[in-house]
Amino acid sequence: MNFNITSAPDKKSWINVYVIAWFIGMLFYFVEYAVRSAPSVMIPELSVFFGISTVGVGSIVGTYYYTYSVTSLIAGIALDRAGARYAVSIGIAILGLGCILFALSNIYTGNIARLLQGAGSAFAFPGCVYLAAKGFSARKLATAIGFTQCLGMLGGTAGQFVVAPLIRGGISLPIFWVAAGIISLVLCVAIYLITPSEQPKMQEDEIMPKGHWLAPYKIVFGNTQSYLCGLVSGLLFAPTTVFIMIWGIVFFQHDRKFSYSDATLISSMVPLGWALGCPLMGWLADYTGKRKPVLLGGCIIMILSLLQLLYLPGLLPAYISTFIMGVGSGVAMIPYSIIKEVNPDKVKGSATGAINFITFAVTSVLGPIFGKLYGQTLTTTSNHAAHFQSAGLFLVAGIAVAMLITFFLKETGRKAIEQ
Repeated sequence: MNFNITSAPDKKSWINVYVIAWFIGMLFYFVEYAVRSAPSVMIPELSVFFGISTVGVGSIVGTYYYTYSVTSLIAGIALDRAGARYAVSIGIAILGLGCILFALSNIYTGNIARLLQGAGSAFAFPGCVYLAAKGFSARKLATAIGFTQCLGMLGGTAGQFVVAPLIRGGISLPIFWVAAGIISLVLCVAIYLITPSEQPKMQEDEIMPKGHWLAPYKIVFGNTQSYLCGLVSGLLFAPTTVFIMIWGIVFFQHDRKFSYSDATLISSMVPLGWALGCPLMGWLADYTGKRKPVLLGGCIIMILSLLQLLYLPGLLPAYISTFIMGVGSGVAMIPYSIIKEVNPDKVKGSATGAINFITFAVTSVLGPIFGKLYGQTLTTTSNHAAHFQSAGLFLVAGIAVAMLITFFLKETGRKAIEQ
């Protein structure tokens, strides 16, 4: 489906404006990733704040992924139908509202707030990709998207490494979350004012029957490869989203007896590794012309780094191990390329929404399971070394399953197409 943008007087000036809007969108992506990971450094404080157990806090924090996965489907359609000015600004506003509500010491508003944070955040990455596609030429688009992903991962690092000393330095939880909400609302106003208004207009010969908005998803979800891509990505995201961004710090404190500051540093190295691994693994897949070997190689790096952390902790400092794991887990973005390549060109935008949905649906399922099996026993276990190893093997098993599924993925790299 082709849309015309009305009232575009000067293409060059519009492109410059879109680049500015893309930069603001990246700040949105940075903030949403910081908000996503920040609760991991304040699990004990949130437990007292809400008057619930740490497992209860983990459950509240994990609800973020429920709405994030579902809203990912809506975000793609909203961007196509309404443009970035309205879709992205509404997403940031929802995130801001969710942050402010999280400042209330009530378990019910806490759940609602985290759901809102997930829903608003779902617009960040698709919105940045949309704006980058408008502001950059095709030759520079991949670089812009890679830089966007890097900044998001740096936001994840900041949500732990920067926020931790603020909380321990005496900043109260309500002040932090209200400040995050205000920053989000400022970005909302900025991107609304900067981004050009678009009037999508269907050509007369493109009129489709009622329900055509969902037609792209019928194509994507009718393709078995789409599900395989989502499962692989979701299982490779799990060590970051389920473990590091929720439980990592308290696990390193309780099971490995690290100080709070050291545990924070160790956990923050994973998203920092992501910032390097995402563009590196993407470049390697393009350079070799093969997707699957790079994907499998990243899985092996993740497994080896985890096993070393579990069974040979003296071989490397823990923060080096987690950094290497983060670099390897950068291959979790490769299925995002594959799903676009195994589906028709006309549904590539919806394919991104679909894989986001499946990926974080996997996270939504694995999060509570991990919390019940290992988070609930964190303070009651008598053998912390065995407890840490058991939790780590849960993650290793997920990566191993992702490797197995990878063999059933279609190779879509350049060399496969040339053959």
